[in-house]
Amino acid sequence: QVQLVESGGGLVQAGGSLRLSCAASVDTFSIYSMAWFRQAPGKEREFVAVHSWLLDDTRYAGSVKGRFTISRDNAKKSVYLQMNSLKSEDTAVYYCAAARRGTPQTPREYVYWGQGTQLTVSS
Repeated sequence: QVQLVESGGGLVQAGGSLRLSCAASVDTFSIYSMAWFRQAPGKEREFVAVHSWLLDDTRYAGSVKGRFTISRDNAKKSVYLQMNSLKSEDTAVYYCAAARRGTPQTPREYVYWGQGTQLTVSS
């Protein structure tokens, strides 16, 4: 059983920064592509960023490119999302997810999910 636990969410003002963390309990963390998705109330779950260690491939949604940075620490089995220049539109529940292959950008391709952490950006 794989468990992903997000943390680091909170309330910040527009223009501020925040770092989200995701801790994974898995034997072979480096094998998985790790991603961040977000979902606002009444909206579909939206891709944010993904990183594959095996493929040396990183992808970002256009709405966050240049502002957000995904990173990982394989020794700590953790993935992070550094969020800068936050906007009110970034307000959502942020989910950590793991995929077994590739760098997919659709929720359907992810096999493990965390329970989410809330980010609220006030303007």
